[in-house]
Amino acid sequence: MLKVLYKLYILKTGTLPNIKTFAYFAASMWSVCKKELRQFFSSLTGYIAIIVFLLANGLALFVFDGNILDFGYATLDKFFQLAPWILLLLIPAITMRSFADEFKAGTFEILQTRPLNRWQVVGGKYLGSLIVVIIALLPTIVYFFSIQQLSSSEGIDTGATIGSYIGLFFLAAVFTAIGICTSSFTSNAVVAFIISLIACVLLYYGFNAISHLPGLEGGADYYIEMVGIDFHYSSISRGVIDSRDVIYFLSVIFLFLTITNRNLLKR
Repeated sequence: MLKVLYKLYILKTGTLPNIKTFAYFAASMWSVCKKELRQFFSSLTGYIAIIVFLLANGLALFVFDGNILDFGYATLDKFFQLAPWILLLLIPAITMRSFADEFKAGTFEILQTRPLNRWQVVGGKYLGSLIVVIIALLPTIVYFFSIQQLSSSEGIDTGATIGSYIGLFFLAAVFTAIGICTSSFTSNAVVAFIISLIACVLLYYGFNAISHLPGLEGGADYYIEMVGIDFHYSSISRGVIDSRDVIYFLSVIFLFLTITNRNLLKR
């Protein structure tokens, strides 16, 4: 989290911070983050969203046909293939109210009167939503230990699993940035949810689908696929942390946060 705050500060000021200045910047952003967390967990909606996410994963992995227990060997590949599609629904539901409700209720004007700049507001809301997503992902580590205990052979490839979780974190971070951005365009939370869902699907799978169109094979298909999130998520999920994939994810995150920041300027 501190690395994210540090990069946001540099992006905002264009300078390297001293300790006191950075501490003030981070503390102000953290106050917005805590407000976002309280707002999310102040009603049953937040808890229900997380429970539904965990329940859907659990049923698909251990109950429905084609579950992990039917494979005959220890693997979490099915989870890492399924999780992105469930996150496509979970994360827009988490982020859709971030700015939309502020605009609708008129509380964004009150937020502007506080000694906060736009980057602190954007960063605080982004970190708040991302922490909620991380809270939803943490219990899934139980799947790893469960399969490891049930395995009668060498068990799960730990290195590949760690790589897959890192990929899943970056994927969630990108989806969160997209959700925050779309919420800054409208005062209607439902509209924000729909736009965020469509944007996430297009960026995650759209370029992969376009690359398979007839006429593109053996030519531009590889480069078109590289633009999509799925290409880089699949790369990290193999257990190899490539700096190009990390740079891609960070670039997309900062792109959407920058768009969010510019949207707030118009307000």
